[in-house]
Amino acid sequence: MIAPEPFLEPRGTPFSEFHRIRALSALGHQIDLVTYPFGQSVSMPGLRVFRSPRPPFIRHVKIGPSLAKIPLDALLTLSAIRRVLVGRYDAIHSHEEGGLIGVVLAALLRVPHLYDMHSSLPEQLTNFAVTRSRLVRVAVQAIERLMIRRSRVVIVICPSLEETVRAIDPRARTVLIENAPGPADEAATPEEAALVRRSLGLAPASPVVLYTGTFEAYQGLDLLFEAMAIVGRARPDARLVLAGGRPEQVTRARDLARAVGIDEITLFAGERQAREIPAYLLAADVLVSPRSRGTNTPLKIYQYMRSGKPIVATRLLTHTQVLSDQTAILTGVAPREFADGILAGLNDRARAAAVGLAARELAETKYSYEAYLERTRQACAALMPPPTPVAAVKDVA
Repeated sequence: MIAPEPFLEPRGTPFSEFHRIRALSALGHQIDLVTYPFGQSVSMPGLRVFRSPRPPFIRHVKIGPSLAKIPLDALLTLSAIRRVLVGRYDAIHSHEEGGLIGVVLAALLRVPHLYDMHSSLPEQLTNFAVTRSRLVRVAVQAIERLMIRRSRVVIVICPSLEETVRAIDPRARTVLIENAPGPADEAATPEEAALVRRSLGLAPASPVVLYTGTFEAYQGLDLLFEAMAIVGRARPDARLVLAGGRPEQVTRARDLARAVGIDEITLFAGERQAREIPAYLLAADVLVSPRSRGTNTPLKIYQYMRSGKPIVATRLLTHTQVLSDQTAILTGVAPREFADGILAGLNDRARAAAVGLAARELAETKYSYEAYLERTRQACAALMPPPTPVAAVKDVA
């Protein structure tokens, strides 16, 4: 498995890779993971982690495309080549742009390749405003087409990506596996939720609006902050808690909160370990996802759904391919509209309880761990189908 990300860090794709490996391990597979030189150590049955060398002066890689990825991916390629020279593999499983490395190595080894598509690479260029160069965009589109067409199986994490694959190759074998691994999240206790509130200096009865996740521009924190300025005037007792963000991002977010006048009602918890998030969800009254662009469903949405708390989210494809008006409070992308959604979640307790319960029921059925494991099994079966039985020839002599 080739993963061009820090493994493991508290962000979407590394979490998705972790759960993919966990499912493959549960199905009896052994995985050699080649990944970046950053991230927390992970121990799991059947998993060996091989980290590529660290380029000089690079100690971190941000989310999305960046210049730092060029030397990192070059060294990742060398590490992957080294592994295939000394090991014997039945298949190669690649994530994101690692698919370019994977399809070449798989062709050389004459083994099947599985492309784990977490996003569309050309769309990343737009979401992260990396470049306006038409040449770069054309090159990235060509790379994406190559990875899809040269893979025996393509895993996609949301329906919009499946449409992207079909537009490139209608014959592609896709398996939709949403980022909803189910019981990987440990259930929190009321005592743990109370501890979270105390650690943040919150009164037991203070209404809490919670955001979890990264602080990248496409997440829509500017919309959330402007909406909370409106919420604060209607509900001065409400507090906004944000769990996530690197230190430098938190500093910029504090400045933005101060600029819109919500610094006194906004609390920054910083990046939290995955095992801590369920307690934050249980401590909250409303969960928000103000994402302003993109089409991939945020990984946090599935965790939000399992919590049973009301979700307020923008009415964009990134959310509506999973959520509906029955399972969330969906709003427009204007601050007043998003504020009205938050206030509905805080004030209309019957509606909040109904959408929270419906979301949890959907998560426990369509997005259960059993469903996740079964789809992983289907991907493996399509990647390496059993050999066709040879019919016995009866000797009649």
